[in-house]
Amino acid sequence: MNYEKLAEILFPHITKTPDDYEKLYPKRELPEGAKVTRLGPSPTGFIHLGNLYGAFVDERLAHQSGGRFFLRIEDTDDKRYVEGAVEVIINSLRFFGINFDEGATMEGDIGGYGDYTQSHRGEIYQCFAKKLVAEGHAYPCFLTEEEIADIHSKQEAEKANPGIYGKWALSRNLTMEEIEANLAAGKSYVIRLKSDGDMSLPEDRIRRFQVEDAIRGTLDMPVNDQDTVLLKATGIPTYHFAHVVDDHLMRTTHVVRGAEWIPSLPIHVELFDKLGWEPPVYCHTAQLMKLDEEGNKRKLSKRKDPELSLDYYRQEGYHPQAVKEYLLTILNSNFEEWRIANPDAPAEDFHFTTEKMSSGGALFDLNKLNDISKDVLVKIPAKDLCAFLIGWAREFRPEILPLLEGHEEYIEKILDLGRDGKKPRKDFICAKQIFEFISYFFDDHFVIEDSIPAEVSDEDAAEILRKHLETYDH
Repeated sequence: MNYEKLAEILFPHITKTPDDYEKLYPKRELPEGAKVTRLGPSPTGFIHLGNLYGAFVDERLAHQSGGRFFLRIEDTDDKRYVEGAVEVIINSLRFFGINFDEGATMEGDIGGYGDYTQSHRGEIYQCFAKKLVAEGHAYPCFLTEEEIADIHSKQEAEKANPGIYGKWALSRNLTMEEIEANLAAGKSYVIRLKSDGDMSLPEDRIRRFQVEDAIRGTLDMPVNDQDTVLLKATGIPTYHFAHVVDDHLMRTTHVVRGAEWIPSLPIHVELFDKLGWEPPVYCHTAQLMKLDEEGNKRKLSKRKDPELSLDYYRQEGYHPQAVKEYLLTILNSNFEEWRIANPDAPAEDFHFTTEKMSSGGALFDLNKLNDISKDVLVKIPAKDLCAFLIGWAREFRPEILPLLEGHEEYIEKILDLGRDGKKPRKDFICAKQIFEFISYFFDDHFVIEDSIPAEVSDEDAAEILRKHLETYDH
């Protein structure tokens, strides 16, 4: 097989070479030890606590080391794309104080390693797919959906592992003539990786590899044995291929992502190897868990748990600093000890490390967040807390805005009640609760919490209150 000829047949429109892109995206000039991290959310319209959890790790690793942190929009799954989702991502992360050095913004890209939106980088991925085909590491696969479904049925009957590999990879060994005939017939195809692994071998003969995870230590895994799809029939890359190419060209040194990606690691390591690149350091974070009503741990669920969505914290009015402070307690096991020793230091002074991160499930506890929020808010000056309350009301409770805006001095006095002295009151949790807590200062929102005792008549009640007012001296 003349693989170079095949590459030209499949990608005649790709004229740039891998060397062209290496020159376009040179190694970054950064201090020794500086880390380059990225957040790569999908624009699905739902940004969740896990995104913020990972973003905070990314931001700390980069900025503590004098490195760079960028935002990349990973929108290659066009079926899940939601209009306006990019704006939601950017605004939500900005609200929580996640600041990027470069990447996608609402005003356009910032930085020299863009485009930072994957759907705009099609020719780059095709260039490197062409390289893999030319070197015999990838091939066009003409299997139809019906043929793949038939393969899966046969694999089930044989109790074989599912997927396209080995004898099931029916397009892997096509001749040049057969490929050209399929192309001439207008058959649709994808580009698949030609994997090195062999699933048919006995378990004790399957090749394995080791990789160092910055959180989990040494991971020992079988090499990849799946001929995974690199480019779909539309020419759009899969996540597996796109992130490998982008992380190399954007010079990412550390990839922070959830533990659910560990099973895909053999594919990614093989791709880096076949492309001749050094892989980044992978940091697979623990899944966010919560205790159910029976006291058992389970994953936070988009369907069951409103607190998984970042919108929940914005709508309730949690202060960004409180959320970040709480996340640090579940990110690093030594943060609470540090906080006790440094009660007034900004959280940014804490030295974050991946070694202190849990590799098991990270337990999320809303009650503990509320307790930490009380500790954080009591230290925020009333003027700043008032401004935060007004900002929240403007977005989520515009009907109460006239009670707050223009009456800042009055509101600040209310917020400061009992907050001074050696044992200040820690009553405030979030903006929604703060307004409910101080609502008795406003006639239209006054709620009678206790009824007048049944044995007291209306006339007596009025007289009691009148006498009280006559004798009360604040």
